[in-house]
Amino acid sequence: MPAHQPLPPARRAVRTTGRRSTTACALVLPAALLALQLGLSPAAQAYEPAHAGPHAASSLTAPGEATVTEGQVKEVAPGGVITYPSVTSCLTVTVRLRDGGLVGAHASLFQVPGELRSDEILAALKDLVGNRPVTAVQVKGAVGAWHPGYFAKAIESYGEGEQVPVPTGHDADGLAQAVAQGLGLPRGLVTVEDVPDGDQIVH
Repeated sequence: MPAHQPLPPARRAVRTTGRRSTTACALVLPAALLALQLGLSPAAQAYEPAHAGPHAASSLTAPGEATVTEGQVKEVAPGGVITYPSVTSCLTVTVRLRDGGLVGAHASLFQVPGELRSDEILAALKDLVGNRPVTAVQVKGAVGAWHPGYFAKAIESYGEGEQVPVPTGHDADGLAQAVAQGLGLPRGLVTVEDVPDGDQIVH
């Protein structure tokens, strides 16, 4: 399969509703709500890892719908829908596959018991995506509440006396670079958008 095949950008609707979380996502709220859209040109192309081949996994066996709560990573089949409930201080990361499938992660500032920490979730997302071609990566949520370093070292990982980095603004570019690095994908595939609190529904 040849690499870098041109593909029109995915245009999908994401809507939010007004419910607020009572879990870890409610601990920190962004100071301002701005829409930021960075890095994806109109001529976006599918990124296919050099090692992709006939053994690449298929999303055709994934379910048609999935609810991805804090600290979780899940996948839906082409044409499917992912729901991220109660996104307040969290970030969601949705990977769009060339076959139309979606793989999503719900990153939480503070670990939910039994679920993935913020410094574990990109590795889990990358593992689930595997070597399948990717057309876009969409990061949405409380951009102002996140420092890019939280994807490399979770807040819970800092010991007594260690300085936890604090976000000083809406560092959309820094977050995009951190997500691209964590997933092993080109920066140009990643967009970042600050959206209001509530459920995110991705088609």
